[in-house]
Amino acid sequence: MKTPQDFDDWQVAPNIVGDPESYELENESLRRDGRLDRALYSIAPWQKQTLVDIGCGAGFWLPHYAERAEQVIGVEPDQRLLDLAEVRTSELPVVDVRHGSAEHLPIGDHSAGIVHARFAYFFGPGAEVGLDEVARILAPGGTFLAIDNSWSGGDFARLLRASTVGNATIDPDETQEWWAERGAHRHEIDGGWSAKSRSELERVLRIEFPEEVVSDFIKDHQSSSLSYRFAVYEWRSKDSR
Repeated sequence: MKTPQDFDDWQVAPNIVGDPESYELENESLRRDGRLDRALYSIAPWQKQTLVDIGCGAGFWLPHYAERAEQVIGVEPDQRLLDLAEVRTSELPVVDVRHGSAEHLPIGDHSAGIVHARFAYFFGPGAEVGLDEVARILAPGGTFLAIDNSWSGGDFARLLRASTVGNATIDPDETQEWWAERGAHRHEIDGGWSAKSRSELERVLRIEFPEEVVSDFIKDHQSSSLSYRFAVYEWRSKDSR
């Protein structure tokens, strides 16, 4: 098990740190749609499992996991977000929030049945050390699900193609090839955001994309919902396959 002082190699997530309130709305929109989470549970149910959420941020998803899991461990490198996650989960005895990163997981060997990473770190080349850490903590038969963006369809993919910053700089073909080389199974999941209003949807989009990209999109988009196709990589360590 590694300790917090062993790492200093993480990067700030500008969307949540820059506007945490809007990021909460983004997660609410995603949860309200619900299709991604139903798919994650169908691929690898976490009932009675120890689930690790890598890059848990302010802990939005931890209470959701705690409804079914036996134990939930949120790992977050940013102390500001870690503090928020601790407050959010302070009355949930099955949740433990720990200071760490994908490359330095403060978790014992072979102790996690399910590991999730939502849009965090595991974007292909460069994530080798983190994947080694996941392999270390996964119990035999355990599953790692890395949630990423699919560029193959949906409104969000259209925005990615129009942008030149953030997630739009990641080569989706290179990422897919990287995972395939490591034996991961790719799931294409249709889902979306379901905001309460068009103005709320626009607010959320502005923490993810440049102003001009959002302005061009929103003027022709009359709905408060947004279609979103996710790429979910299902991976097991060698001794778990």
